[in-house]
Amino acid sequence: MKNELLRRLAGPGLIFTGAAIGTSHLVQSTRAGAMFGLALVVVIVLANVLKYPAYRFGVDFAHARGRSLLTGYRELGNWALILFLLLVTPLVPIIWAALGAATAGILTVIVGPVAPVQVLAAGVILAATALLLIGGYSLLDRVNAWLLALLTIATLITTATVLPQVQWATLVDFSWTRETAALLFIVALAGFMPNPMDVSVALSLWKVEGDRQLPQGAHPPLSAARRGFLWPYVLTAFMAVCFCIMGAGVMHPDGIAPLPDAPGFADQLVGLYRAALGEWAALLAALAALSVMLTTVIAGVDAYSRIAAASLAIFQQREDVSYTRREYAGFCLLFVVIALVTIFTLLRDLTGFLDFVTSASFVIAPVVALLNHLVVTRCEMPEETRPDAMIKAWNWLAIAVMGALAAMYFALT
Repeated sequence: MKNELLRRLAGPGLIFTGAAIGTSHLVQSTRAGAMFGLALVVVIVLANVLKYPAYRFGVDFAHARGRSLLTGYRELGNWALILFLLLVTPLVPIIWAALGAATAGILTVIVGPVAPVQVLAAGVILAATALLLIGGYSLLDRVNAWLLALLTIATLITTATVLPQVQWATLVDFSWTRETAALLFIVALAGFMPNPMDVSVALSLWKVEGDRQLPQGAHPPLSAARRGFLWPYVLTAFMAVCFCIMGAGVMHPDGIAPLPDAPGFADQLVGLYRAALGEWAALLAALAALSVMLTTVIAGVDAYSRIAAASLAIFQQREDVSYTRREYAGFCLLFVVIALVTIFTLLRDLTGFLDFVTSASFVIAPVVALLNHLVVTRCEMPEETRPDAMIKAWNWLAIAVMGALAAMYFALT
């Protein structure tokens, strides 16, 4: 019973991890290793470290108030909620299309080119939406934990196997800082590293939903809730470094450039496991990667549909948790339709598409981090649940660094 309670406490954090590994890890971290060796490990670690406070604020507020950050935005003023939605909503169908394309690429490697990538991506999104509408949060929580465990084991073994092939001197190679293309890529790398910053809002909604499913009287102290998020977050960061090492160990020494199309890059990704573990183990790893990507798609569909439904409830002067199943399903279907249009009209190559959406996500990250900071410092919360001076300073530093990088991105484009 105690172990089950601990797993449930970590549920929102594990969903966060499953969502992260899908694109920022499988695609962007691997590309970073392939193109730059270990040179961008420092960027990966820094992105994870800097973003942590803003994500944790979502856990803190949800735990203290039993409401999501959207309620906090409303209490700051309608301007905050409207600003958040204006920044995030246009990116939703593009994010879903990118997730669907990455998943379709892996599916093509496993079963062969049975259909165009756009058709497979559309099928992935439709299937994920159907599963989510049938099973809801409980399905997302259960499936994610098992699939994440399988991929983690395969990735750790592969990483250990490729370590002798890594060119460790690239760890201290900072020549990339003089290349415009590399500077633009680090913005794309950091955008979804470990997740888009707006996922902090989804995390708070998952936390509220997860707490509602705990046994009666089992509401944990805030310290336990923070630990329940911290260790999946550390796992998320560690896995990002592992994927970078895999790309650095197998692709970078031979000068293998990441292919831009989804099936081509997915085949290169599965090849990392094949080179380290053999054909059959690579197939299992590919199935695990496909499964985690499906979980990422499901988490993405759930996150933004939940955010939209909760926002609608707030604008109608209701509590954010009072949205109905019909409202939630309606936004699911609306975003699916727009995502399908995006797939068939805008999707050309996976890596370029991902770089666009991840860069856009990074540009809005400092704004979301600032909104979260204002929520936990100005909105109604028990004083003992507010962040201490260290983590507030930590978040201010993150806002400054992300703001500077966003300004650099605009200057270079």
